Amino acid sequence: MKLLSFFLLLSGLSFGQIPTGYYDPAQGLSGLPLKAALNDIISGHTEFPYSSTGTDVWDILKETDKDTIDPSKVICIYSGFTRDAALEYDNGAGWTREHVWAKSHGNFGTSNGAGTDVHHLRPADNTVNTARSNRWFAACNTPYVDGDGPTGSYYSTTQWIWQPRDEVKGDVARMLFYMAVRYEGENGELDLELIDSIPSDDNLALPLHAKLTDLLLWHLEDPVSNWERNRNDIIYYNYQNNRNPFIDHPEFAIEIWGDPGLGVNELVSSTPKTLVKVVDLLGREVEVVENTVLIYIYSDGSVEKRFSSSFN
Repeated sequence: MKLLSFFLLLSGLSFGQIPTGYYDPAQGLSGLPLKAALNDIISGHTEFPYSSTGTDVWDILKETDKDTIDPSKVICIYSGFTRDAALEYDNGAGWTREHVWAKSHGNFGTSNGAGTDVHHLRPADNTVNTARSNRWFAACNTPYVDGDGPTGSYYSTTQWIWQPRDEVKGDVARMLFYMAVRYEGENGELDLELIDSIPSDDNLALPLHAKLTDLLLWHLEDPVSNWERNRNDIIYYNYQNNRNPFIDHPEFAIEIWGDPGLGVNELVSSTPKTLVKVVDLLGREVEVVENTVLIYIYSDGSVEKRFSSSFN
């Protein structure tokens, strides 16, 4: 609760170069109404291609994630290793573009929209990126040591999970919060949601990511840095024309999903868990229909797969 109070105290300060009035429609809101208001504010961003002869994701990441000591290099998110920015992938000798929200969890690939949204794309060392794969984010304790040395990140030998190094675990949380708010199933886009359990299917293609409680704890433990603020400004002013609200206002995460110390049943409201939506196996929100396998998503982040044999 002390950390929550600290965030609330800071909420009146300026995080980065926030445009005047940008968050006015969200004032006084919490829970799902706040989530919806933020979606309206940050949707419709300018999109760039994944690869192109013009400005593409490679070009943007060279600016947003450049090494402040040597601007010819980019900093890799999970290791802190630097790589020559100009190399790009270079048949595995360079670096890669990591989808922090694993693109397989929603199957959005590298298409414009979620697949090229640089708010959740970061440079990564190729071998470390392979090790992370599409693992869920959650607390674990086996150090991941790359061929270049210790990375500071962790994985589990028993669960398909990954914990980023301490310096960026809050960054990762805020990127996933952004994705869960930016993509709400409107205008043909995916509806991405955070859940508070680790799916048994490592390669679950539904538009879900985990683990919410750990992400909220990382958000509190690793507060917003000037690095993130600068990155947010570059993306907004130079490229996408939208911002990550959880960098500008860290308290929004608690106001939407709740204090992890109180449990995730507090995330959406103070009432017991309720059904938020029903989606089909492609992640599209649908009405309940008979004789169909559907996914039920609840307000506490839990997910249940059901075969609907009769109308509910």
